[in-house]
Amino acid sequence: MRAMLEKGLTRRGFAPVALPSADEALGLLAAEDFDVVLTDLRMPGMDGLALCERIALNRPDIPVVVVTAFGSLETAVAAIRAGAYDFVTKPIDVDALVLVLERAVQHRALREEVRRLRQELGRRDDSGTVVGESPAMKQAYALIDRVADLDSTVLITGESGTGKEVAARAVHTRGRRKDGPFVAINCAAMPEALLESELFGHAKGAFTDAKAARTGLFVQANGGTLFLDEVGELPLTLQPKLLRALQERTVRPVGGDTEVPFDARIVSATNRDLELAVEEDRFREDLYYRLNVIGVELPPLRARGNDVLALSQRFIEQFASRTGKRVLGPSPAAAQRLLAYGWPGNVRELQNCLERAVALTSFEELTVDDLPERVRNYSQPRVVPETQDASELVTLEELERRYIHRVLEAVGGSRTLAARILGVDRKTLYRKLERDEGVRKG
Repeated sequence: MRAMLEKGLTRRGFAPVALPSADEALGLLAAEDFDVVLTDLRMPGMDGLALCERIALNRPDIPVVVVTAFGSLETAVAAIRAGAYDFVTKPIDVDALVLVLERAVQHRALREEVRRLRQELGRRDDSGTVVGESPAMKQAYALIDRVADLDSTVLITGESGTGKEVAARAVHTRGRRKDGPFVAINCAAMPEALLESELFGHAKGAFTDAKAARTGLFVQANGGTLFLDEVGELPLTLQPKLLRALQERTVRPVGGDTEVPFDARIVSATNRDLELAVEEDRFREDLYYRLNVIGVELPPLRARGNDVLALSQRFIEQFASRTGKRVLGPSPAAAQRLLAYGWPGNVRELQNCLERAVALTSFEELTVDDLPERVRNYSQPRVVPETQDASELVTLEELERRYIHRVLEAVGGSRTLAARILGVDRKTLYRKLERDEGVRKG
């Protein structure tokens, strides 16, 4: 059987080493590294259960798959209790065995990645460092580092929840204005009249209840950075005043008759396509170019690969510390689910998911059951269903939706590049995405 398995696994891309006894296996494991151990239960000398226990004690990072007789459930349970990762029954189907071994190898790789991330994050301080090693994030933050000491305006774009305010704070803290104030305002969060007063200030008696003069945020940010979040939602009537402030570096308070100079760097952010808004006359072109002297695009979480695990480890440590619970990180199975999920809400959704999981877990590692149902049961839909069952086929509209999202995922969330690949203009692509968002929310 050893010879048969060695030959069959070699043909399928493995590099097996066949040994006749558990003692020889333990000796080799002490000298070399392997991805997985496959063992029979009944062997001369030390049996398979004892081997499982020894490996679990001395090399817990190596998964063990046990071969057991068909229908011997008690033996299989005993093997799992002894530390085995999984079991297969005789007679052995090599193709089925390959699937079990591949899962075991993936399990070990995930466990190693989680362990590495724990060690790496443990060595870092938490003073605003950016979590993530994906090429797209490295590129974005390399650009931030290059422009941090400049006074040029910066426009940060990306989907909702991608961390645009974190990036704006990085622009501030990595530059020469880091000792000055960081003043932030959400342009979509207040009515036009109040927004104008907040930004530019107002004079005493400028309107009802204006019992005292108020300094606007432009002036409050002197020596530091003013962050205009959701700048794409700025009312058209306020846009000329903002443009003039950026050009002249002065503001006139509401109801005032004098210009007040300010010295603040302007960083803005939006999840809207401002070029499209300019084409549709919803945003001034001259203001767009004034804000977008330097553009930084943040990728969606689904395009950041293993950054999902790095962020997960950071959030788990934060929430565990806050709640006083001992939670070390995700289990390999939970990590696999976190990597597989599409995260339409990006980093914000991941953060909320893990806050819930840490609150609910009863173990030192998050399990799959601690994750929300949408995450633990997620499966990537195929663009074209591989089925002959007419009931499982989808409409052309659903097929188009899946393909658009597959293209967006492949290009790291860049809607301009996705539109080019799809052969449509940006306006058409945005309409389709907004329609899809409306359907999902409904």
